[in-house]
Amino acid sequence: MTIRTGFIGLGNQGKPIAAHLAPAGFEMTVYDIAEEPVAELVADGAKAAASPREVGQNADVVGICVPEDKHVRAVVFGDDGLLAGLGEGSVILIHSTILPSTAEEISEAAAAKNIEVMDACVTGGAARAETKELTLLIGGPESALEKCQPYFKAITDVDLIHAGPLGCGAKLKLCINLITYIQWAAAFEASTLAKSAGLSLDVLQQAGQSNGQITPMMIAYMGSQSMPDEARNSEAFQSFMLSNTRIAEKDLAWALQLGREGEVSLPVGGLVSQLMGKLYGLNEKTRPQ
Repeated sequence: MTIRTGFIGLGNQGKPIAAHLAPAGFEMTVYDIAEEPVAELVADGAKAAASPREVGQNADVVGICVPEDKHVRAVVFGDDGLLAGLGEGSVILIHSTILPSTAEEISEAAAAKNIEVMDACVTGGAARAETKELTLLIGGPESALEKCQPYFKAITDVDLIHAGPLGCGAKLKLCINLITYIQWAAAFEASTLAKSAGLSLDVLQQAGQSNGQITPMMIAYMGSQSMPDEARNSEAFQSFMLSNTRIAEKDLAWALQLGREGEVSLPVGGLVSQLMGKLYGLNEKTRPQ
């Protein structure tokens, strides 16, 4: 089946995902408020849209990868929003990390036009997006899953995880992110203790990998923390990490909200949510601690 594809949100995560679609042979329309990533994808065969609505008018399956829930709503709703342009039988794939209730809200509005919605959250980061190694955590109907198979095969070679009905992809992503950030906190504290005790990080990593307690995710984090102070304190690094910190804090806030809704306590997650600036290496000038 030939489908027209669209993509909204060409940031650090979205651009490398979207970059696979036009080269795979799809008719592809993209939108972002920044001109540079749009121009890059147009050079590879995509078409630029002036609004989310125009993306919808030219696509059957549209991926959305914007920072958070309010941005998802902004590109979906309104006279120039995606829903205003999409036709009957289309599918919206929300790649952003959102609350399950946001996916349900958008699905309810889309159902009036017989448009299906899936929370197709992604995990793996920009580097894995570039190499088609992202994992997709999907919630939504089997009918939409089948319709979107060509899209999914174009953006990742990793088997999809269909977590269940609408909202389950978002729930699973919040659980996975909670694990990630708690691992980083453990790696940070162990590294701090090792250095203060006169141990090298190399020997800490060797021991932790030998007995399986230090995971590849923790190793990647520890590597990012070993940058020279000059590089870590640079304006570019601090700006990038501030952006990452805000996203992490939002993700953890949503995990804690999901916990409250399920009447479960997440005390470690709550503590880690207050430490993300420190874990990302923000200095006091960037954000007072």
